[in-house]
Amino acid sequence: MVQEGAKSLPQVARDLDLTESSLRTWVERARADKGEGKPGALTTAEREELAALRKKVRNLEMERDFLKKAAAFFAKESS
Repeated sequence: MVQEGAKSLPQVARDLDLTESSLRTWVERARADKGEGKPGALTTAEREELAALRKKVRNLEMERDFLKKAAAFFAKESS
């Protein structure tokens, strides 16, 4: 309704019993998904990929830290 210009964002928010900020976020995301968003705005697919990559980085960092500790332990044991 907002994107079609039939109603204003505050009016739609009231009609649907939503906060304006939530509805504004949804509208901005929908525009980004259609390629009409602000420069640099992430699409839903890009946001999902970013979250997955951040999770992978956390896991890799945990693995690296574990391997560092294991290497230090075995170096200490062999001395």
